[in-house]
Amino acid sequence: MPVRFRPRAPSIFLKSNHINCEMLFLLIIALAVLYPAVHILNGWLFDFATINHHISLIYLPAFLRLFNLLVLGPVYGTLTSILGGLFLMGNFNEALAFALFNIACSATGPLLALFGFRLYFKRRVELTYLRDLTTLTLIYCICNSLIHHTAWQILETTRDFDLQEAAWMFVGDFNGALLGAYLTKALIDALEKRGFNFSGSSQPKN
Repeated sequence: MPVRFRPRAPSIFLKSNHINCEMLFLLIIALAVLYPAVHILNGWLFDFATINHHISLIYLPAFLRLFNLLVLGPVYGTLTSILGGLFLMGNFNEALAFALFNIACSATGPLLALFGFRLYFKRRVELTYLRDLTTLTLIYCICNSLIHHTAWQILETTRDFDLQEAAWMFVGDFNGALLGAYLTKALIDALEKRGFNFSGSSQPKN
């Protein structure tokens, strides 16, 4: 009698991977949409602190760029920041090349800060350590300000590097990112009291 083989049932592991991919996709889209929403909200809440359409003395979306990398990792986090920048692009009346270059600069700053932190401290960022979040924020804000103003100087060859404007961008990014870091730390502490664990193996890969 020939032996008949029954078709193998779909693997639970494959189903789990499919679900994880769907969740990752939805999270990327959600965080990308959140970026322009927070940018618009920031302009409304902190209109008194706005210097120009690129610089505010309190800029909350600055932390979202870091948050994307801390939660999703360098690859997906950077992709999310780029998508968020593309969604926001219509809010600025700028040339396409300048807008795309500006998005690239915004996505580069968090990457340099994250890899710089890893290289110097020889470890990953601990989301439960406020010192780590503050240090990463400081590195990021310096990188972001220098990258943007150097890029603007390259693109607008007649414009000199404005040190004061760069300093204002640093202050705004630092205030917004630090506020975001403190709120994130407070949220993590509250969730850990309810039984969630954000240290060790459960920590997001960054």
